Amino acid sequence: MNNAREIFLNLIADNRKGIGKGVYSVCSANSSVLNACICQAKEDGSILLIESTSNQVDQFGGYTGMRPSDFISYVQSIADKVDFPGEMILFGGDHLGPNAWQNISSEEAMANSEVLIEEYVKAGYQKIHIDTSMFCVDDKGDRSKPLADEIVASRTVRLARVAENAWKKYCSHSPEPVYIIGTEVPVPGGAQEDENVISVTSPEDAAKSILVTKKHFIDEGLERAWRRVVGVVVQPGVEFGDNQIFKYKREEAKNLSKIISNYEKLVFEVHSTDYQTESDLKNLVKDHFCILKVGPWLTFAFREALFALEAMEKEILGENHRDLSNLWSILENVMNDEPKYWKKYYPGDKKQQLFKRKYSFSDRSRYYWPTKELDFAKKKLFKNLRENKIPLSLLSQFMSVQFYEVCNGNITVDPDDLVNSYIRIVAGIYSRACGLSN
Repeated sequence: MNNAREIFLNLIADNRKGIGKGVYSVCSANSSVLNACICQAKEDGSILLIESTSNQVDQFGGYTGMRPSDFISYVQSIADKVDFPGEMILFGGDHLGPNAWQNISSEEAMANSEVLIEEYVKAGYQKIHIDTSMFCVDDKGDRSKPLADEIVASRTVRLARVAENAWKKYCSHSPEPVYIIGTEVPVPGGAQEDENVISVTSPEDAAKSILVTKKHFIDEGLERAWRRVVGVVVQPGVEFGDNQIFKYKREEAKNLSKIISNYEKLVFEVHSTDYQTESDLKNLVKDHFCILKVGPWLTFAFREALFALEAMEKEILGENHRDLSNLWSILENVMNDEPKYWKKYYPGDKKQQLFKRKYSFSDRSRYYWPTKELDFAKKKLFKNLRENKIPLSLLSQFMSVQFYEVCNGNITVDPDDLVNSYIRIVAGIYSRACGLSN
């Protein structure tokens, strides 16, 4: 049987031939999200691309507390529970570079990035997105514009060499890593402020970035590694903010789409595709924007499902019951006690910030679910709903899709089943858009 890396490369080859195949990338460390996406891939008989970002997982633990090897073990433990073969999971590292160290000198940041890249490759990650596009504290230039291509390419090649050496030292028994280059605008994770338009990467800028990066690879003796650069991150005009979605406009991106055929083996990778319609995602795949990143939409669905369950809990037990989970109130308290994950992303007055903490598409609440207080509240919520079975009429009111799934005998009213099904609505959209569903 082919492994995930080989299938991934075959999907890219099919996409370049004009076959409507693509792959979606799950960028989340949420266990319920990962479980739902693994279940979707198992049903589809497809690979699953799971990525961790440089701020989620690094040599110091990142905000998840996991190093690269920890993250792989964590995901594999979830896959084992649903009997999904490990060789069908492709692990990717996203935005690997100085992203987390922009407030120190470029040399210090690059030294940290070298350790980061080595640990990712050593752990078994085989899809490596090298992103050195960010300014460090001592970098010169206009910070309203991208860092110069020459500097970005030079640092990219420096990290690619580390990755190649790490593979030779630790992983030569397994296939060589494949690389993604480039970055998107604005910064990862969704637009931070209301914007009127998202600019599409110009074909000229994309071509220049590819040309300059290739030259640096060749000049540094990394031609073999360049042959494994399979994707370029660009901005085709898709993005989201707190309560806005920038839909894919094929006409505006058509010239960018066309240039990828000039390069052997390359496709485009697109970040922040969350909340696009299924038809728009299909069109992205058809237009060679082959690799679709999704993250906040999945945890947004997780949060929606939990809020729906809490609403049913209150209806069943009563608003003033002494043993309610109080999940939303606890989430609000936890987010206010430690505002570092949302404060700079949610501008506005107190009322506006309250609304965004609950309902923003950016879903900064995703950083808080692993806390002990919220884990306890979630367990109490599930316990209450298991001891007081959800009536079908109430399920229809708050989770109508899951109501039909229960009626059809596909799932039960157990809270775990309901949350899994809710998240899989999003996973299913991506699976169909990428032509992966049976």
